[in-house]
Amino acid sequence: MAKKDNSNTLKGQLCPMCRNKTLTLSETETEVPFFGKLFVFSMKCESCKFFKSDVEAAEQKEPCKCTIEIKGKPDLAIRIVKSAEATVKIPHVGSIEPGPASQGYVTNIEGIINKIKEQIEYVKETEEEKDAKKKAKNLLKKLQKVLWGNEKLKIIIEDQTGNSAIISEKAERKKLK
Repeated sequence: MAKKDNSNTLKGQLCPMCRNKTLTLSETETEVPFFGKLFVFSMKCESCKFFKSDVEAAEQKEPCKCTIEIKGKPDLAIRIVKSAEATVKIPHVGSIEPGPASQGYVTNIEGIINKIKEQIEYVKETEEEKDAKKKAKNLLKKLQKVLWGNEKLKIIIEDQTGNSAIISEKAERKKLK
């Protein structure tokens, strides 16, 4: 688990969305075992609830591709560092793409699976096409089986900044081409 070392907060800043001076900027320095020193940045507006976060390694890292195969319930606790620039892929299921609304965070495998589940549940609820609803329902069943430890799953994280990682001896980290 990450240990918080140092935190700086700046309140009363101008929000880029609502233009009120109710934005809080925060920077926290954290040490993540087997990854190193990490800075967690966030912006949160009390007025309009705008929120943005990212993570950045203290040391310059090379672009990377991290891969892991989840084989059981214990793997759900494996720590993940995901920068706002990273793409998270679960083959044949879905992905989390970088973009203006993308967030950086420290979580675990279960957290990543739950984020993908939320995307699929949204599609299932809003999609009109019967086939798309059925596909979403089947993907949700598959992810639930993974969360119960009854099915395997591969997770891939690609990050041009190198600020992402899967913190496990089971994970493979390669230079991104």
